[in-house]
Amino acid sequence: MAREFQRGHKAKISDLTPGTDLYVGVQISGPGLTFDISCFGLDANEQLSDDRYFIFFNQPKSPEESIQLLGAQAGDTESFRVTLDRIPANIHKLSFTATIDGAGQMSQVGPGYIRIVAGGEEVVRYAFTGSEFTTERAVMLGDFYLKDVWRFAAVGQGFDGGLDALLKNFGGEVAEEAPAAPQQQAAAPSFAPPPQATAPAPSFGAPAAPQAPQVPQPAPSFGAPAAQTPTPQQQMHVAPTIAAPMAPMGGTVPPPAPAPAPYGQPGQPPQQPQFGQVPGQPVPAAPYGQQAPAPYGQQPPGMPQGVPQGVPQAAGAGLQAALQPYKETATGQRWTPQNQQLMRVDLTMGGTPVLARQGSMVMYQGKVDFSYKGAGFAGRIVGNATGQEMQLMRCTGRGQVFLAEDGSHLHAIELQGDGICVSAESVLAFDESLQHEVRRIEGHGIPGGALFTMQFQGTGTVIVKTHGVPVVLPVTPTTFADCNAIVAWSSASQVIISSQVRLRRNAYPGHSGETVNLQFRGAPGNFIVVQPYEV
Repeated sequence: MAREFQRGHKAKISDLTPGTDLYVGVQISGPGLTFDISCFGLDANEQLSDDRYFIFFNQPKSPEESIQLLGAQAGDTESFRVTLDRIPANIHKLSFTATIDGAGQMSQVGPGYIRIVAGGEEVVRYAFTGSEFTTERAVMLGDFYLKDVWRFAAVGQGFDGGLDALLKNFGGEVAEEAPAAPQQQAAAPSFAPPPQATAPAPSFGAPAAPQAPQVPQPAPSFGAPAAQTPTPQQQMHVAPTIAAPMAPMGGTVPPPAPAPAPYGQPGQPPQQPQFGQVPGQPVPAAPYGQQAPAPYGQQPPGMPQGVPQGVPQAAGAGLQAALQPYKETATGQRWTPQNQQLMRVDLTMGGTPVLARQGSMVMYQGKVDFSYKGAGFAGRIVGNATGQEMQLMRCTGRGQVFLAEDGSHLHAIELQGDGICVSAESVLAFDESLQHEVRRIEGHGIPGGALFTMQFQGTGTVIVKTHGVPVVLPVTPTTFADCNAIVAWSSASQVIISSQVRLRRNAYPGHSGETVNLQFRGAPGNFIVVQPYEV
């Protein structure tokens, strides 16, 4: 049975299906509306650094054919074939989008969906309706993204502007010459003649190589025959608006992604640092506020003058040019760092309320309600007794909330069934879906300190505060940390209070000031986060 996703839900592809040859179907319609359904192959900085991986009606497949546009079939407005194990290493995300060609708004669309089919069986479906949008003219439906392994996320994020604006948001360019469009349209009829469109379809989702005997088995599940593919394509795209991605086909597109290497890990998205959770810490090279590309690795590589992603480059002086590096950054994710000290959460994604520290709201957009979140009588007793009490507010509604506190550096830690221990003082906000409780640290006590910490577990994101750029270290048998400088650690680590107090040493006046610290033990893969500051 197919899993029903809600906006913001994520899962590993391997948890949905063992196959890597997948069918992706999109169904979207509205009275009098015409849609362009596309797939953007993005690099580690979520930029379209290679135009050959913009898959749309004028460019129906990538160079190695790991992404192919199949056309309308089986009740889907548009469909794709995605072979994950053939996608090149420089592509870290596949973003499937739908834009309105001509007049109209996304609020006019009827019920639609994006689904994944493996081996002829639907494994996941994310459904949406026009009531989730307002004046947007484009929507980012779902993403395949690489985080250690390939995963799928239901996005459902509306986007102002049409296909041109969406292309610019991903760092692409739109051609200004109108005559180029009719020339590119000739590529659509030559793609996937009926014998070829039918043959590869049955192998979707099969981990093994496609074989001829598999052809008759999954074929009926695709519904419409492949011969119907060219007709809907020509009806949907009678007036193509973009011709730019075909321009670099004759030459070599320079790959700007490897040059900045913002996090030193080419195999992971820019939000994910070395241990896969806390973003931002490996970027001490360029100070924030001096150049726009430096903060948090959010800026696209290869764009001069520090222009944020999705913002056209402004030439010359003036007010717009001066303010442009500080414009809002929108990545289509639920949590988006705007810089090292400011975090934005989009409440319209996921449908889960956010619990944030009282007074941490800087500004918000949309219809957002802020209410007091009490811990209950038992929670107040435990919080007062352990020093882990959090004064929280509950943020609900449809809009974006910007959070900050005391200029602290903020880091979004995404949990997917795992856990992390953080002191309550270092927590700024977290998804309400996360379970949190007070956890006791083993040992004989910390003089002037506490014996307890907060443990977060489940699926969601927690925002952690640090003074300065933190350091993430692996847990080894000889890992010790100052109890006043430690920020967080993996919940699977064993924490023991270690004391260097000796009777002989204390027989004399004075000591080093480092008499008590925390010792960490655990299996490989555990980590600790330390800040360059003592609370």
